[in-house]
Amino acid sequence: MTNVPVLETSRLRLRAHREDDYSACCAMWEDPQVTRFIGGRPSTPQQTWVRIVGYRGHWVLRNYGYWAIEEKSTGRFIGELGFADFKRDIVAAMRDVPELGFALVSSEHGKGYATEAVHAALQWGDVHLPSKRTVCLVNEANAASLRIVGNAGYREFNRTNFNDSPVILLERIAS
Repeated sequence: MTNVPVLETSRLRLRAHREDDYSACCAMWEDPQVTRFIGGRPSTPQQTWVRIVGYRGHWVLRNYGYWAIEEKSTGRFIGELGFADFKRDIVAAMRDVPELGFALVSSEHGKGYATEAVHAALQWGDVHLPSKRTVCLVNEANAASLRIVGNAGYREFNRTNFNDSPVILLERIAS
């Protein structure tokens, strides 16, 4: 198994998902505030389990993937982020390119954790990803996520619909 690197910021630890994250992940993905812009409906426990297994599988198959986000001061799971190849059939420019994504438990929104975690992941990605170009997909109504990825250097390259919602496709080229 490929080892998942541990990344640390002043407040966060990004680490591999563990089986004991399952209940916290389920709670996060069942929260309508979290899923409002990500698929539009809460996930079932089975969908959450498949998501966790897929995150770990990315590390094995792609040498990149998702991290669990842990608050350092408490050790509490507060979200997840990383890069994936979801094989999305949206536009050709999204294929075979690492796609950034993130979600945080709703009680932690607005505290700067997503910005902090995204910057740590991008610093790692700029060195280790197979491509200097990364992409992300954001619901056009999700102003907070658009601000986070915009501040991280992502720029719009297309608009389309995904899962019956209007989305903005963004890209970033590492320097």
